[in-house]
Amino acid sequence: MAMRRFLGAALFLAFFSLFSATVACAGLLSLPDIADKVINVGTSVAKAARPITPEEEYYIGRSVAARILGSYKLLNNDEFTRYVNLAGQAVAFHSEMPFTYGGYHFAILDSKEINAFACPGGIIFITKGMIDLAVNEDQLAAILAHEVAHINHKDGLGAIQSSRMTDVVTVIGTEAAKQYTSGQVAQLLNIFEGSIDDVFKSLVTSGYSKSQEYAADESAIVYLKASGYNPAALKDVLANLQTKSGESGGGILKTHPSASDRISAVSAKLTEAQVSEFFDKRTKRFSDHYGKFSK
Repeated sequence: MAMRRFLGAALFLAFFSLFSATVACAGLLSLPDIADKVINVGTSVAKAARPITPEEEYYIGRSVAARILGSYKLLNNDEFTRYVNLAGQAVAFHSEMPFTYGGYHFAILDSKEINAFACPGGIIFITKGMIDLAVNEDQLAAILAHEVAHINHKDGLGAIQSSRMTDVVTVIGTEAAKQYTSGQVAQLLNIFEGSIDDVFKSLVTSGYSKSQEYAADESAIVYLKASGYNPAALKDVLANLQTKSGESGGGILKTHPSASDRISAVSAKLTEAQVSEFFDKRTKRFSDHYGKFSK
């Protein structure tokens, strides 16, 4: 319920907020009344083509998360969700981007599909089927670290077609002041909605490129080691995934590189196993939580 409340704003409002923040940074002085469609422009086209800000990334991520929750049901298990967040926050804190504009938030999808989704800005979904692959906390952390890496690498934002920002520049123009028609404002909103579609399709339908997946695995190893987890847990959980490859063609088995290829790449990056003195305690903690969760 907490995640639903966090994402509770209407999808249109998220689009509108992103739109407002973006055009404001492009030189739009105010947007007091959307019904009047009066927008003042005060800077050059060059500023409109700037990188997406952390605040905008947050709004994009919220919108993508809302789209995902339109396709998947959120699992109502506050206790296990808190536990997943503790593990996720631990690895995120040891990433290149330990803090985001809206913070990292981890939630569980009530689906047997083996999958996970990293929305721009820090919202991460993991399915029940994916959690079932893990046999200890280190493996759970390895799954979450991989998704945190996608956010750090801004892989979701990379899915947005560059032509969409070109379209924004075209609509805004270079005039010092301009009154926009309702059609032009609608066009801008459609551009941002299209951006959400780009990210959603990349996460859910097509998946990231092989190079992006391998890079996320490589960064996950770094995060795990820095946070005290065993980096080899990533290899172990991929081996668990490999055993599932013949059972289903959906989820990450459809969109990701083969588990065997990822295992080979991860193995080449691993050095000595890092088994902490707290490994047994973490494993028991996982077992205690998972025992209640899996019922």
